[in-house]
Amino acid sequence: MAIEPKTTREHILSLYGHISGVKKNLRHVHEDVEKLGGKIDKVYWVLLAAAGTAALFAIERLIN
Repeated sequence: MAIEPKTTREHILSLYGHISGVKKNLRHVHEDVEKLGGKIDKVYWVLLAAAGTAALFAIERLIN
């Protein structure tokens, strides 16, 4: 059973605790997104290289 804030000051203090908790969680999410961004870049370059190889193969087939 949670204690309900009775005054405006108590409401503000309880909200401040929730907001600072959200900021901490957002920082953690931001770090995870940054780590994921590097992995996505690697996958992008692999797919781009595969598409380029397929295009060159198709052009070679058309020329010969």
